[in-house]
Amino acid sequence: MSEAKISYFSLQNCQGKDAKLEWLERVSFEKIEFENINPDDKGNWINLTDNDFDSFLALVDKEVKAGRSEEAVFKLFSRGVETGRDEWIYDFSNKILKDKINFFIDTYNKSIKKQSYEFNIKWNSSLRTHADNKKYLRYQDNLIVRSAWRPFIYKYFYGEKLLNHRLTQNHYEIYGHNPILVSKNQCLIISDIRFRSLFSALAVNVISDLHFCATEDAFQCLPLYRYDEKGDRIDNITDWGLTQFQSHYQDSKITKENIFHYTYAVLHHPHYRTKYELNLKREFPRLPFYEDFHQCTNWGKTLMKLHLNYETIQPYGLQQVEIATKENPKAKLKADKTNGVIILDYNTQLTVVNAIALEYKLGNRSALEWILDQYKEKKPKDPTIAKLFNTYKFADYKEQVINLLQRVCTVSVKTMEIIQEMP
Repeated sequence: MSEAKISYFSLQNCQGKDAKLEWLERVSFEKIEFENINPDDKGNWINLTDNDFDSFLALVDKEVKAGRSEEAVFKLFSRGVETGRDEWIYDFSNKILKDKINFFIDTYNKSIKKQSYEFNIKWNSSLRTHADNKKYLRYQDNLIVRSAWRPFIYKYFYGEKLLNHRLTQNHYEIYGHNPILVSKNQCLIISDIRFRSLFSALAVNVISDLHFCATEDAFQCLPLYRYDEKGDRIDNITDWGLTQFQSHYQDSKITKENIFHYTYAVLHHPHYRTKYELNLKREFPRLPFYEDFHQCTNWGKTLMKLHLNYETIQPYGLQQVEIATKENPKAKLKADKTNGVIILDYNTQLTVVNAIALEYKLGNRSALEWILDQYKEKKPKDPTIAKLFNTYKFADYKEQVINLLQRVCTVSVKTMEIIQEMP
């Protein structure tokens, strides 16, 4: 049997549907000028790449994760937590989260006793299985921890395995066992394969959500360390990875933490992101050996320090302007990029926003825009949450948000200054 041939033709994307249909009616099939395509080694036949990506070191690999190989820089990697019921499991308020969880657990346990589902809580396949197996729950206060909900935004999270659709052994290896505790681990959160928004990477030191930098795209977590069931810390960067770096740079003093920081710098490098944009959408990142390893390491270390310590960094100095004195002013929370203004509500604006701060993007939003979006007043989708627990008001968090915007503006400007230094 002869090999199949791929012939490809595309009409201009600017043409509308009607114009394309009219063209297909008018032009006979034999007269279409097809392009012959040879797929690459991975079966891609459209938007082909022609670069050296495959020659770089694998950052992660499923075979390495499973213990069947060592040839990747990181051993363990895991998707962020998928709860299946975000509005129940997360909250800005520790107290409201506690109230929600107690209500949920009480209703769930009653459903087991009655052998019928109470539909005023959020069920899914995994929770139904637990109920059918008569696995009762009890509230545990120490399961409420801070989590990285969105970029530079913490929420309280209830880390009960039965109430989270995807809270796996991998998450316990990253953040500690029984219960999940805030650890001293550092993790790189990166875009998963087939992301639709801009490629993103951000360091965190607490458990993170599946959709960390996007409403739909998933994100992977690459930790510096792993923890066994005894709580003992294990390096997550492989010996194989360390050997590759020490051999290439002829430097036995290179450490695994150096490689962690180097990786963070590479994933921020504008040239890397642009040149390998299509590769990154199809597969996990791979690491090139850039000429100045120690410069990259310093960039990565500085970026990580900025991103992990944003809550204590020096505020930028945005000017707070009171433009009205309305009681209970309606929240607006939007950025006026043209005039360098952040509009919080009908009373308050922050001015003299450095334009470069809005260029620091995670996904399709700037870091500042993530904060503005997440602190808006939105009606919960879950009817029980909307009826019983819809207590969020921006006014209660206004000063906290102003403080956060001041500090993340500093982080954004300093991040962009480092990125612009990269050759």
